[in-house]
Amino acid sequence: MTQRGTTLTQYIIEQGRLHNTSRGAFTALLNDVATACKRLSNLVRLGELAGVLGAAGQENVQGEDQKKLDVIANEVFIESLERSGLLAGIASEEMDAHYPIPAAYPRGDYLLAFDPLDGSSNIDVNGATGTIFSITHHRDASAPGDADFLQAGREQVCAGYCLYSSASMMVITTGHGVAGFTLDNSVGEFILTHPDIKVPRQTTEYAINSAYARHWLAPEKRYVQECNAGVDGPRGQNFNMRWAGSMVGDVHRILCRGGVFMYPMDARLKADGKAGKLRLLYEANPMGMLMEQAGGMAHTGTQPILDIQPDALHQRVPVIMGSADEVERLVQYHREAGNDT
Repeated sequence: MTQRGTTLTQYIIEQGRLHNTSRGAFTALLNDVATACKRLSNLVRLGELAGVLGAAGQENVQGEDQKKLDVIANEVFIESLERSGLLAGIASEEMDAHYPIPAAYPRGDYLLAFDPLDGSSNIDVNGATGTIFSITHHRDASAPGDADFLQAGREQVCAGYCLYSSASMMVITTGHGVAGFTLDNSVGEFILTHPDIKVPRQTTEYAINSAYARHWLAPEKRYVQECNAGVDGPRGQNFNMRWAGSMVGDVHRILCRGGVFMYPMDARLKADGKAGKLRLLYEANPMGMLMEQAGGMAHTGTQPILDIQPDALHQRVPVIMGSADEVERLVQYHREAGNDT
């Protein structure tokens, strides 16, 4: 008999036994998250055949134009999770305040924060997109408020993302390393294909949106200039720049083969009064946990991302994450630049 491979459910159960943290509710919650991701994977795969492409004709709480699939993805996640009795509340990048579990359904012990569709600008061109999620405990018996979601990244009990591309992959951590699962559509299961993802300490790749080069601060300008100088420059080697237009796509590549992802503070963001571009709860924290668990680093340039105490649901932060040696170099450049950061 051919062995199909370890499913996501089997993996979570085995990890719980191994680390003496087995909880049936947690396993069931991840199954519900996986179900929502399978539904989204199918919609993304069908594209215009499902009528999900194009603009929604409205803005989200961030003031960003929404795609139809942004709105649909948010609804799919809520519908898949609100009835389970496992969550105390849900927070989404697409909603102003958290979504309370309706009184008709039982309330659980976990909080879920998520970005339903990262990289939605890629939808209409069939590029990489994904869902990012973060799970924390709700330690109060009362109904949660927005403030209950404001937990530092190190309080996460699980973080992950699902990449929708040539294959759909779910990558997760429960605090004991990082594992990747590929969706086998023939059986409808996520199967373990990348059991112990590790980020190389060194790399010859970086990811940054070079369209904003004129706005970069001194540390990022220095770093990219040195990389672009190649074998004749101070680094003494050639580097490649890659940019997918989706944090999930860029971070997934870095987890698989190394690199550094940068969406740093810049003069443009400063002028707009923003503290960064990416959201702490929905993007930086879950990706930061994955990166650290894979042996990499996640930093703002001035402090580790997972040490930040959030003060708002939609708080933004600068993000530098990836191979440890490269992130450490960038952090050192920030120290040397002093106030020019």
